[in-house]
Amino acid sequence: MLKARKPRPVSSPEAQGYNSSDVARICGVSLRQLQWWDERNVVSPRQDGHKRIYIAEEVVEISVIAELRRKGFSLQKIRRVLRFLQKDMGKRLSEALAGSADVHLLTDGKSIFLEEAPNRIIDLLKNARQPMFLVCVTDQVRRLTASANASAERKPARSETASPATRKTRVG
Repeated sequence: MLKARKPRPVSSPEAQGYNSSDVARICGVSLRQLQWWDERNVVSPRQDGHKRIYIAEEVVEISVIAELRRKGFSLQKIRRVLRFLQKDMGKRLSEALAGSADVHLLTDGKSIFLEEAPNRIIDLLKNARQPMFLVCVTDQVRRLTASANASAERKPARSETASPATRKTRVG
């Protein structure tokens, strides 16, 4: 069953989004993985023709999902984490970063915590009955920001800057 996609407003250059290739590179996942997650409504970007366009919040979510998958979490447990972040707390990942402190997601697959205070993180880890997994959400956002800044600073190829009249052509 396909989910109807709602158009998303575009308000700034960053909000214009990231294509699948950029997201795959930034998050260290395959294009097929992104497609699979979209088909299963894990993270569903907007469509622009046949292209998927991801907003920054979705890229951060994918980065956290990829990190949890690398740590062995099932898709079912990841969905629980995403529901917690999106609905139960009424926040998306990037909105949780409004403060200046680092934000960490801790989970054992059942319990989920979003913490900023280092001493609270240590208490959670010490008192856990099961192994806890920690993902620094702030690091995921920094990776996205660094990638966006690097893309913006790239110089266009020479062929993109030269006008057709000034381009040299080789004859012979």
